[in-house]
Amino acid sequence: MAAWILIGLLVLVIAAVPVAAVLGILSFVLDQIAMGGNLQAGIGEIIWDKSKEFILVAVPMFILLGEIMLRAGIARRMYGAVIQWLSWLPGGLMHANIGSCTIFAASSGSSVATAATVGTVAYPEIEARSYNESLFLGSLAAGGTLGILVPPSINLILYGLLTDTSVPELYLAGIIPGLILSGLFMSVIVIACLFRKDWGGQKVETSWGERFGSLPHLLPPILLFCAVVGSIYGGVATPTEAASIGVVMALIIAACFKTLSFSMLRDAFEGTMRTTAMIMIIVFAAIFLNFVLGFMGITQAMLNFIAALGLTPVETILLLVLFYLLIGMFMETLSMMLTTVPVVFPIVMGLGVVEFSDVWFGILITILMEAALITPPIGVNLYVVQGIRSRGGEFNDVAKGAVPFVFAMLAMIFLLIWNPSLATWLPNLVYH
Repeated sequence: MAAWILIGLLVLVIAAVPVAAVLGILSFVLDQIAMGGNLQAGIGEIIWDKSKEFILVAVPMFILLGEIMLRAGIARRMYGAVIQWLSWLPGGLMHANIGSCTIFAASSGSSVATAATVGTVAYPEIEARSYNESLFLGSLAAGGTLGILVPPSINLILYGLLTDTSVPELYLAGIIPGLILSGLFMSVIVIACLFRKDWGGQKVETSWGERFGSLPHLLPPILLFCAVVGSIYGGVATPTEAASIGVVMALIIAACFKTLSFSMLRDAFEGTMRTTAMIMIIVFAAIFLNFVLGFMGITQAMLNFIAALGLTPVETILLLVLFYLLIGMFMETLSMMLTTVPVVFPIVMGLGVVEFSDVWFGILITILMEAALITPPIGVNLYVVQGIRSRGGEFNDVAKGAVPFVFAMLAMIFLLIWNPSLATWLPNLVYH
């Protein structure tokens, strides 16, 4: 039955049916087949019970924070400052792409917002400085994925909601892997540009005076990160309250830059409502599908199937990694997490390995979702970056440029399996 469900899911996705509709259709069809439609009567109560979770309020707040940063010009100033400090490396501004995405991710919580924001600012530099367009665009798509790993992350909030895992611990757990992954991305760029020096574009001339003069433009995103994450770990605010603090600070910064206006706020609110509505309808459809699958016994059947294979814990994790890499090619990451985590999470927790904790698995699956964001044909970040190309061009350019960064993600995944403390050391230090 599980195989038929997956096949049905993939057929609907490939047919370009909206993700929320896919999940809803599957839910109602399975309910009719297995339960005679009896579960549909309780759909309102099921969704209401989940939608009143206070932690969900953080989702639109973090989206709004990213919108304000983009429209207030904070991101553009930040990118200009990062250029001064990282452009000396082989690959030049491509390192600024990764560095800017890392910094922006530390305050936006969204991979799409990170890729779109930094991409919009960086794209004109491709032609201006003669970069290899494919690798440059790939660095933007890959760097954007850090938005769901580096705290604060919307996906980690939803993972915590699904698995009853501490969101503050998940946020701490994402810091070290996020920084290592940024370093791996930059290593890919260095290696590529050492072999093909013409890919690295024209060198950016700068001086120490210009570098130090650019530091004030790095302060706003750093202050936002400290305010949001610092308030959580200082015990001052919950993740939801911290997101609200970030929005207020972003508005203050926009006012200081004299970019705060009614039209800017209107655009930011409209963008936030569109994105939030898209996320929430997917979340609620996935919640009902998970409820139906639970009643059908699919979760237990999957557990029994894995147990019957007689695999070791590490082999089981590697099997799950392969599973996520495959379905990540065909499913949008949010729906992938919401539909699979309730089934897969009990399997991982049942392995009996202390190091494979709920927090560790949250980071592992987030990196797998990052890989899905840049693997065709449904890699969302690939389409986001393709969408900012004002001169046009083939989608394959972006897809090919992102391939080397997928290997960097695989390296990070194996590092986490080999040494789970990369994710758990910081949370254990603070909370245990």
